[in-house]
Amino acid sequence: MTSLPRQLFTTMTEDHELVLTVEPLTVDDPGPDEIVVAVQATPINPSDLGLLVGPADLSTARRTEVDGHPALVASLHAAGRRFVAGRLGQKLSAGNEGAGLVVAAGASDAAQSLLGRTVTAVGGAMYRTHRVVKARRALPLPQGAAAAEGASLFVNPMTVQAFLTTMRAEGHTGIVHTAAASNLGQMLAKHCGKEGVPLVAIVRRASQRELLEKLGVPYVVDSSMDSFFKDLVAALVASEATLCFDAVGGGDLANTVLTAMEVALRTRGVRADIYGTPVLKQVYQYGRLDVGPTKLTPAYGMYWGVGGWLLTPRLHGLGRERTLEMQKYAIEERNGIFASEYARTVSLDDLLDPDTLRAIHRKGTNAKVLVDPSRAR
Repeated sequence: MTSLPRQLFTTMTEDHELVLTVEPLTVDDPGPDEIVVAVQATPINPSDLGLLVGPADLSTARRTEVDGHPALVASLHAAGRRFVAGRLGQKLSAGNEGAGLVVAAGASDAAQSLLGRTVTAVGGAMYRTHRVVKARRALPLPQGAAAAEGASLFVNPMTVQAFLTTMRAEGHTGIVHTAAASNLGQMLAKHCGKEGVPLVAIVRRASQRELLEKLGVPYVVDSSMDSFFKDLVAALVASEATLCFDAVGGGDLANTVLTAMEVALRTRGVRADIYGTPVLKQVYQYGRLDVGPTKLTPAYGMYWGVGGWLLTPRLHGLGRERTLEMQKYAIEERNGIFASEYARTVSLDDLLDPDTLRAIHRKGTNAKVLVDPSRAR
């Protein structure tokens, strides 16, 4: 275990370089309603990776020192520089969520009740040995539960539950999901199965199809197959899904899904006029695995939409009480529906290793990585 508090920073410089540094951390005393969490487990989600490395060309990554601190430096891809123009020169923390031991607490009853407990917490800046958070942003894990069990209980589990809330609120009855073999996708598969929600999972490889079929997903289609569009239409006819959550973003996949939805509706006998079938076909983009433009060539009438979907404003709309219920359910299902498996566990210093960072950046099914900031250098 490392004894000195430390933290990881990510900076995009005016010279168009990514700079990651591990630096000393001053741990403030907690306020009355705050706790100090000694972070023992924090995942690298795609959103974390986006903040951490952005459009860096990791083939140029090198280990070095910056201002006396261990560091990694890499050039930024020219095509991606416009996406980070607003953060140039800013030294930022990363890590949306995590878990660890509460080692200090403020005077309030809520804070004191967590002292000595292992908690799951959210609040950003988790890639550090210690994180001061509001007591209300942390929930205790059951006695004896390891920190790793609580590391990933906010971003993906809450997103999955909020997907179904959105579906029901907007009058849809089934879901299409892209990049569906991801950690989140596997959680969604299990949650939809329990809730009886038809799910159409779009994958890119036969191994991913087999994985989801073992989880009981009734409709899995492979976008690499020549029969992809035909298979997708058949799945949409059977599932009656008219809502898609798209993790890809760029390219023509959203357009293909909307086109297939319209064909499926007509196949099911829904009458169309000059404006298409009178059924809303909706794609929500919640990720940008493809950072290129979204290509739309509407051939699906006028009852359709493509928009962005973010978890935080959705939870704000649901309110504190409902959000807390969802968090508690995630804890209950931490080893079931919302279980996360990790391919490896790394330290803060490992993230400054070019080969390690390149391997993490390649992502891949069942390749989720856990960071343990308490690990020694």
